[in-house]
Amino acid sequence: MDIPYTTHPREDTGLYNAKVGIWLFLASEVMLFGALFSAYILLRVGAAPGTWPMHLLNVPLGTINTLVLIISSVTVVMAWASLKMNRFDRFKIYQTVTVLCALIFLVIKSFEYYDKFTHYQVTLADGTVLDGHVVTKDTNSITLHHVKEIKPQSATNTVAAPVAAGAAATAEQGGHAADGHADDHSHGERKIMFSELAKHESGRLKMSNFGPWHNTYMAIYFTLTGLHALHVIGGALVIAYLLGPGTKMWFSDPERFTNRIEVSGLFWHFVDLVWIFLFPVLYLL
Repeated sequence: MDIPYTTHPREDTGLYNAKVGIWLFLASEVMLFGALFSAYILLRVGAAPGTWPMHLLNVPLGTINTLVLIISSVTVVMAWASLKMNRFDRFKIYQTVTVLCALIFLVIKSFEYYDKFTHYQVTLADGTVLDGHVVTKDTNSITLHHVKEIKPQSATNTVAAPVAAGAAATAEQGGHAADGHADDHSHGERKIMFSELAKHESGRLKMSNFGPWHNTYMAIYFTLTGLHALHVIGGALVIAYLLGPGTKMWFSDPERFTNRIEVSGLFWHFVDLVWIFLFPVLYLL
């Protein structure tokens, strides 16, 4: 017995089964990402003035990834339109480009993640904050290059003390000290002995890379972009399957196969739309 409404729309909804299903699924996805975006907004608004980190992400790479996903949105529509015009050869070309765009996006994102896990911030015993990328790390020391140094000003009077404290607090959050709050200069490379580092009250050394544990901003960044990357992987796998083994349906039931391409395309558009919100919120604001 054939399942009804797999190709032709229902009379009551005007949609075939798969399209109803994907819209219901996307509604749940909107609630998921909506909750995470709301959490980000509340955390940022609730942060103390001057402590929210800024300019920690690579805007050029984020821009490239945005363009890549926009191109993939166009190609996934062209693939579906090609099937509507009975041009299976063009469909394969456009879907191949879509999968390649997904791979390019993930490769660029992996470079961004690698940069964060090799980007360290350490606090010395005298309060100096060093910020740079790791070259070597052993049990006794860590060597950083492109080191940015933020020295707390000497608290010689009642005015300088809070200024220096504010600069140190900003640096501790992973942000940048305001002009005049601290001496800020860079070194080519610097080896730091662990004995030089300051310690938390718990006894742990004040040294951390920019992973999700570094601060609130990095936690929400990895949560949002990591979940989005999982959606990119899932969508790319479905599209790749329909481009490979799934094409057998085109020769037996072309209309149903075309509907599957449309449904996978709707999910891909949602993935792209989420990134359109993520890019300005995380990278530009």
